[in-house]
Amino acid sequence: MGAGHGHGHAAGRHRWRLAVSFALIGSFFVVELIFGLLSGSLALLSDAGHMAADVVTLGAALIATRIATRPDTTGRRSYGSYRAEVFASLLAVVLMLGVACYVVAESIGRIGVAAEVSTGPMLVVGALGLIVNVIALLLLRAGAGESLNVKGAYLEVVADTAGSVGVIAAGWLVAATGQAFWDTVVALAIGVFVAVRAISLGRQVFAVLGQHVPEGVDAAAVAADLAAVEGVRDVHDLHLWTLTSGMNVATAHLVTTDQQDHHAVLDQARDLLRRHGVAHATLQVEPADHRGCDELGW
Repeated sequence: MGAGHGHGHAAGRHRWRLAVSFALIGSFFVVELIFGLLSGSLALLSDAGHMAADVVTLGAALIATRIATRPDTTGRRSYGSYRAEVFASLLAVVLMLGVACYVVAESIGRIGVAAEVSTGPMLVVGALGLIVNVIALLLLRAGAGESLNVKGAYLEVVADTAGSVGVIAAGWLVAATGQAFWDTVVALAIGVFVAVRAISLGRQVFAVLGQHVPEGVDAAAVAADLAAVEGVRDVHDLHLWTLTSGMNVATAHLVTTDQQDHHAVLDQARDLLRRHGVAHATLQVEPADHRGCDELGW
């Protein structure tokens, strides 16, 4: 019994936002990298490194949304290719952690080492980067609440926006105090901030890959509601998980009383699961004297 066979996927609706953000950030990455090398600013280089991760993440998100919408021609992917978006989010996590580790290591390595930093390019490029990131943030914010894939890209840009603010702050502090030490301090703070955001997103990604009960769904409440459907005397083997953002799926066995109208049970159960946010459900109706299925341990 299927519920919600004809649904669209969340990230596909926001693909144009990913494309525009990719073009903006990809173009600015080249500018920031060049001026980071010229200025000698670790804060600017760390932000350029994170922007490079943004470019890869946004590109992967774009590719994933295209793959996710392709029909399966092999007959082997019975759930389609929707999980491509989740793997793109996992890539975002890996890149964010990689950039964070690099920046923290470089920052620690610079402690106590004299460095020359040109503050002019830092301030100008930092301000331009902030403008680009804010535009991308506004574009991606609408889809971040619906798609884990878009949320991964959004959090990347959030971290990059913080990086741009940090570059501006570092440039101002170095110019005001004459101490290049502030460039290292700000770079270290950026690295820690990026790591925290990556870990938060990573927990959500692994919850999907681990097929945990979807966030915001109470498995016990779903089971109780199914058991309360007229004609249902027991519910077992209930499984709830997320296929990709906006696509919660479920399977369950419903044990019915004798002479019960199975069509009515299925219709009520389908509507109930939709109210719980389940987009697709496979339900097995069993007569009360059926034995064996409820002995499964998973």
